[in-house]
Amino acid sequence: MENGITQKDETSTYLVVPFSIALAQLVIQMLFHGNYGYFRDELYYIACSKHLAFGYVDQPPLSLVILAAVRWVLGDSLHAIRFLPALSISATSILAALMALRLGGGRFASGLAALCVVAAPVLLGQGRYFSMNSIDILFWAAAGYVVVRIISGDTPRLWLVFGLIVGLGLQNKYSVGFLCIGLVAGILLTPERKHLATKWFWLGVLIASLLFLPHIVWELKNGIPSLEFMRNASQLKNTPTTFLEFFEGQLRELNYFCAPIWLLGLYYFFFDSTGRRHRALAWTYLVVFIIMVVGHGKAYYLSPVYPMLFAGGAVFFERLTAQLSRRWLKTTMVGGILVLTAISAPFAIPILPVKTFIAYQEFFGIKPHADEKSSLGVLPQHYADEFGWEEMVAVIASAYQKLTPEEQAKCFIYVRNYGEAGAVDFFGAKYGLPNAACAHNSYWFWGPGDRTGDVAIIVGGSRTLLDNLNDLNRRYQHVELAGTTKLEYSMPYENGKMIFICKGMNTTFQKLWPEERFFI
Repeated sequence: MENGITQKDETSTYLVVPFSIALAQLVIQMLFHGNYGYFRDELYYIACSKHLAFGYVDQPPLSLVILAAVRWVLGDSLHAIRFLPALSISATSILAALMALRLGGGRFASGLAALCVVAAPVLLGQGRYFSMNSIDILFWAAAGYVVVRIISGDTPRLWLVFGLIVGLGLQNKYSVGFLCIGLVAGILLTPERKHLATKWFWLGVLIASLLFLPHIVWELKNGIPSLEFMRNASQLKNTPTTFLEFFEGQLRELNYFCAPIWLLGLYYFFFDSTGRRHRALAWTYLVVFIIMVVGHGKAYYLSPVYPMLFAGGAVFFERLTAQLSRRWLKTTMVGGILVLTAISAPFAIPILPVKTFIAYQEFFGIKPHADEKSSLGVLPQHYADEFGWEEMVAVIASAYQKLTPEEQAKCFIYVRNYGEAGAVDFFGAKYGLPNAACAHNSYWFWGPGDRTGDVAIIVGGSRTLLDNLNDLNRRYQHVELAGTTKLEYSMPYENGKMIFICKGMNTTFQKLWPEERFFI
């Protein structure tokens, strides 16, 4: 039966293509995981995984617990820490296929839904490096699959599973909360509001709340730092976007050839005689879209919602082509997606050597893109942040070697952001360096340690030499410029950073620490 499932053996048959697509994605990701270097956030995540807690300034704890386990089992290599993100995207593509089957789709619909997931640059790219985002995408897809099953008529007891997924998802990233807000709105606006009268729905809410509670307690005990972080990021870091700019970002990030599928998915859930049974999913998308635009969210923040739209759109497209007897439309759609995926893949995963990639983007006339208020060099931000870290640590190490053994024993290394701190902590052991101190995000909570800063190596701010000297001379009797970073491909604000040796501090970092804090 091409347009629906009647038996379990048919389900397994229909998943052959999706599993093949998922496996291909996993293999391709793993082939190129070693290209370029550690991403800024990966270095920070590794540091966080050494300071396990129920919360961090910029995230809940689950992804860091997972990373700590991965590092304990597999080690710190790029291939080790990036395996799980790639696997998460593969699993998401399978869940999209399963949603398509549950919605009444057949072989083509399930395969198309899976293909759209791995063809979307924003989703494919999240399998490139370790972060909470790839796990977040998987949680959204799993939650969407459970909701599809519930609305399709499966037992309401599945709200318990939904609560488990949401609770764990919230412990990974807050964005699952937006999914819940959108879904509740969708339920209230459709006949699915009947679920609010069942005990299973509220037991699911209870499970999610209990799982998330330890992090809430941590936030309250520490002054709710994540609220300050999100407010600062929205106002000071993220680039504001209009409605049209945000929408265009969805088209660009999701693969232009995939756009007809997810737009058809939206139509299918809203207006199709069969699909509108799941209209709550369409309302979920619209509500979350509006929240992201109003909150100045980055375009990729919305990406976890698309696997369920791909599923609905694939089912509608399969049925439409069958009704019109236009099988060539299937070939055209799949061919277009594959061609554009091949063209865009180097922008999502590091397939090309860096110099070849720069020439490649120039050939297409594409300028490097950033979602933050930062200047760019020759690479887009997500690649630039994989370059220059060990080179920066080497400059710091050369300054460290100028100190006497007695000075090294009490040397305090102070850097300006968590990327620099993570780099010193990760690569520094190779050069015999102590861990860095930093007041950025969770590093501030870890404090300055017991070294006062009387002898320090300090990474200057992104300012002129005179400004840096004037700042440091207020605190130190002796300030010496010991080196400057020369990083070809990094973010521009990391290039040309001045490294100073400072001696004779008139106070201590312990006294200064409360004013140094910045969460963004």
